[in-house]
Amino acid sequence: MKGLSDIMQTVSMMKWVVLVSVLTMASGYKHVVFMHGILAGPSEFDKFAQQIKIDHPGTNTTQINAFVDAYSLEPMWNQVEKIQIIFTQIMADNPDGIHLVCFSQGGLVCRGLMSLLQHNVDTFIGLSCPLAGQYGDTAYLKYLFPNYVKSNIYRYFYTDNGQKWSVANYWYDPHHQDEYHKFSTYLAILNNDTHNGQSQTFKENFSRLKKMVLVGGPDDGVITPWQSSHFGMYNGSEVVLPMQEQRWYKEDSFGLRTLYERKAITTFTYSGVQHIHWHSDMDVYKKSVEPFLT
Repeated sequence: MKGLSDIMQTVSMMKWVVLVSVLTMASGYKHVVFMHGILAGPSEFDKFAQQIKIDHPGTNTTQINAFVDAYSLEPMWNQVEKIQIIFTQIMADNPDGIHLVCFSQGGLVCRGLMSLLQHNVDTFIGLSCPLAGQYGDTAYLKYLFPNYVKSNIYRYFYTDNGQKWSVANYWYDPHHQDEYHKFSTYLAILNNDTHNGQSQTFKENFSRLKKMVLVGGPDDGVITPWQSSHFGMYNGSEVVLPMQEQRWYKEDSFGLRTLYERKAITTFTYSGVQHIHWHSDMDVYKKSVEPFLT
């Protein structure tokens, strides 16, 4: 029969094994970075961030606290260039890689970061993001620009002054492509729709992604067309063409086809989810976020 000292030694060893196992498990989860949407702030992702710490103990998270509320209307490149300072430090502190979860306009901010930087993003999850642009009469458009509708706001958005608004930077009017190519200072550059001396660098950086998860749905009510969240967009007849039928996909202008052919892209479509609920819908989280954060 074992003595008391032997039993205590065994118990101590078991505790040590459990501790090591927990630490090993925790260290296996990559840092998760959240980027909020337009007219909002980091608290949008409170629910997901809290749940991740329960589901993946030991996971470090960062909710980007920059360009909140009205400041989110600043030009997109301004946002990217300043947020990259925060982002670069996070990457340096996590050399094994990070995950990026972005909502709405935040997805385009993240797209800019992943194009501009030699990033170490493992997985990018875009929750209802206008990744291929925006073209629609929505409550947001009416609130911000009450004197315009989608059919005529190009007259303002496609000007030097209009491009001082973030929304204008990714406005994609399928009926006025000449003006889009001439004035778009953000989306057209990311898509390589206009001459850009950094296009090859942007492509190489974007292609560094290991996985991309695209989430959207027909009842969103804001992202228009909603398929933009899957890199789909209207043609000149306002018929939505899927990602694979877009010029910049066919020509692999910024690396999207590279990711697709590598089988690195997963898409999810949810019915019944309104725009303001993507970042707090736990069904979306359980199916389209948590499984990809390993």
